This record gives sequence, structure tokens and C-alpha cells, in this order.
Amino acid sequence: MELSSSLEDYLEAIYNVIKVKTAARATDIAKKLDVANSSVTNALQILVNRGLVNHAPYDIITLTPEGSKIAKQIAWKHEVFRDFFTTVLAIDSDTANKCACSIEHVIPDEVIERFVQYLDFERQCKYGGKRWVEGFGFMRKAGTNENDPCEVCAEKKEQDARSEK
Repeated sequence: MELSSSLEDYLEAIYNVIKVKTAARATDIAKKLDVANSSVTNALQILVNRGLVNHAPYDIITLTPEGSKIAKQIAWKHEVFRDFFTTVLAIDSDTANKCACSIEHVIPDEVIERFVQYLDFERQCKYGGKRWVEGFGFMRKAGTNENDPCEVCAEKKEQDARSEK
């Protein structure tokens, strides 16, 4: 089912509010998305018509099984990108969240799977994690050449060169 980025944001907001409060109201969604109540009402009507949300005027909002499935997928994408931006690229949390929200709607699932694979690799690599992020941050602050390897990679490169001789 094709949904606009805006409708996906509504589903994700409903999902996240329900996770915290167990039920969502239109005012909760309006606050979360920083939109007018009338915008929430319009979006809810569309989502109800598409069978993704249960809602009657002045009542709580719930997700249908299909709406919940889609909302979980959107929230998962957001988490993957936010984690990548904060963990790998050392971007601050607010910026990472804004960027994740922007691109979660346009990146295909198979590309996101690659991000997940990279995050898993990076977490398992003995040269990854915090040490790598700190080294990357140091390199950026110091203005060193991007092609300059870190100490570990430089040492490995040197060992490889010696073993070729």
C-alpha cells in the first residue's frame, strides 16, 4: 500500500505514542508531529479509510493489525538510520533523528538491510565501535586527510607490505 511520507509519519507517531501511553489521542499526535489538530483529523480520516487506524471523533486512536505492521516497519527504519548516524558517523542525536525521519520514507528495504549488516559488522569488529568513532571524530576535528589510515589500519597495511616481500 502506497502511503505518502506524511501519512507514514502519522502512523509512526501513533505507534510511538501507543508504545508509551498504551493509547493515543489526536492531541497527542498533534503535539508529537507539531501540527494542528485539524491536520491530524484529516490524516486520521484517510488512515481509517485505508484500514490502518481505528478512530471515531473524540475517541482514542488504535492501529489495525495492518497499520501496526506498517508502523513497526517505519519505526524500525527510523531506528536503523538513527543508530547508523549516531554510532557510525558520530552525529548528534537531534540531527540524527531529523535525518532518519527524512530518509526513512525513500530508502528501499534491501538498502536498509545493508545498513543493518554494516551496523552488525561494525559492532563486532574489534576495530569498530567507540574507538573507531572517536578516531573518525579526531580525524575530522584535526583536519587530517581522509586517506590517512588510523593506527590499526596503518599497522596492518605495513604488516601486509612486509609479508609481500
